[in-house]
Order: sequence, then structure tokens, then C-alpha cells
Amino acid sequence: MHIDKDLVAASATPLVLGILAEGESYGYAIVKRVNELSGGRMQWTDGMLYPLLHRLERNGHVRASWGTSEAGRRRKHYAITEEGLAALAERRAQWSVVADTLKQVWEAAAHHPLPGGAAPAGGIA
Repeated sequence: MHIDKDLVAASATPLVLGILAEGESYGYAIVKRVNELSGGRMQWTDGMLYPLLHRLERNGHVRASWGTSEAGRRRKHYAITEEGLAALAERRAQWSVVADTLKQVWEAAAHHPLPGGAAPAGGIA
């Protein structure tokens, strides 16, 4: 399934903040976690993730520090800040409204046939 780039972009900030709320992480591990959580349906790239992490850092939502991997390589680790936790709570509330609204629209659409007599696929228009 292809997920529209607008949906990926809209969900990126709350996903990254939510993952970092689980604990400190680094870029590749964040990409792997998104892949894992989505069952492989969301494929992120470094080119999408790092600009987002840098923006979150500039906004004070995450802080970065250099660490060393088990293999001895240096890598940047990211941790959520108090401001980031507040932003995550706000995003969670916003997404809850959007999800509830979509659910109501889809449930209503499931009870109304499409023009031409066709029923919505899977009950969702």
C-alpha cells in the first residue's frame, strides 16, 4: 500500500516525538522503529528524517548529543525535552480530533451508497 506523502509528512513529527518519548534513540533506529510499528508500510528515508530531527532540535523539542555505538562508531543520539513532551501532548490531542472526525465520516458514508448504486469498498468511502 502506498501512503500519500502528505499523510507521511503530517504524521512525522508526532511519530518521532512519540518514539523519542519511549527513550533516547538515533536516526537509523528511529527509521527502523517506524518501519516496525507500521508493519513495513511506512518506509522513511534519511533525507526525510534528518531535516525533521534538525527542525525539532532548533525548536527545542529534542536535544542531540554524540555517542558511540557498540561497534565504536560515533553517532548522534536524540532525546525528547520537556518542550517536546508538551508538543507531543498537543499533537496527540489534535490527531485524536482528526481520527474521531474521520471515523464519523467513514461510518456515515458506509450507510449511504455511492452515486450509481455502488457501495463504498469495505464500508469506507
